[in-house]
Amino acid sequence: MNRSERRTRKKKKKVWITLLILFLLIGGAAYFGINQFKAGQSLAGEKPDKGEEDIFNAPEPQYGEINILLLGSDARPKDDEGRSDSLMIAHYNQDTKELKTVSVMRDIYVEIPGHGKHKMNAAYSIGGPELVRKTIKENFGIDIHYYAEVNFDGFPKMVDVVAPDGIEVDIPYRMSHGINMTLEPGIQRLHGNELLGYVRFRHDSKSDFGRVERQQEALAKLKAEAVSLHSLLSLPKLLGMADSYVTTNLDKKTMLSIGKGLLDNKDSGIESMRLPIDGSFDENQRIPGVGQVLTIDFDENTQALNDFLSSKSGTSTPSDKNIEMNTDQE
Repeated sequence: MNRSERRTRKKKKKVWITLLILFLLIGGAAYFGINQFKAGQSLAGEKPDKGEEDIFNAPEPQYGEINILLLGSDARPKDDEGRSDSLMIAHYNQDTKELKTVSVMRDIYVEIPGHGKHKMNAAYSIGGPELVRKTIKENFGIDIHYYAEVNFDGFPKMVDVVAPDGIEVDIPYRMSHGINMTLEPGIQRLHGNELLGYVRFRHDSKSDFGRVERQQEALAKLKAEAVSLHSLLSLPKLLGMADSYVTTNLDKKTMLSIGKGLLDNKDSGIESMRLPIDGSFDENQRIPGVGQVLTIDFDENTQALNDFLSSKSGTSTPSDKNIEMNTDQE
């Protein structure tokens, strides 16, 4: 065998070894992914009966800008009415790969299409995500394209997968009333159940305003954890859990596009604002049969919302004023 033939054989051998290694790596990754997905499903337990699939007659996104309605709600029987405990709009720009969030206060007194005037969160109990979409369009003039509804029963478990070491927060004072736990003041790392208590606490001088601030804080920190190497490896397990705890009409292609964009722009934070903006509302209105509501200047808030979403480097709207408000218990 001459030198040329020996070289050819060595090259072929290297190619086959390389292909074998790639095959093993791909096979191992697939095996790992499947097992992690099943582990996530196992952690979530039996998939609950969500009843009939929600109708969501949303328009197609335009100009690469996607608005996603984010709803946080308690687990509830199929025939039981509930109210959304958290309502946000996530705005993703496919060109700039920027993510912004808008928190919509649940006590805003709005016109619910076909049902008259109620608090914002009543739209969910009356007609689910679709009526929330219509209500936002009716009152603020923006289109929602997708929705994602997170069951709070699953939130702690999903947090512990995304951030196994917890999320660091600075608790300003003792929190206990209404959250079935006690959180002491100071800088500490909160795990799933504790973080859920932190973002749901509302019995202080800021009431729902403070809760919205904490929800925005937690979402920004969870996003930072979600683009870490650990969370990428845990993604199959997270998807397995999401199958039970998240209801959404987002298609896989759009999910992958957003996920890739967030990874490409992983050092970027989340800009956020709150509706209503400061100085644009009256918190002292009480409506018979409805309770205490937020009456707002819709023109001012709609303009602020449009400015925030259209800005390429939007500025977070201040929402840290110590606002005294005592809302009715739901």
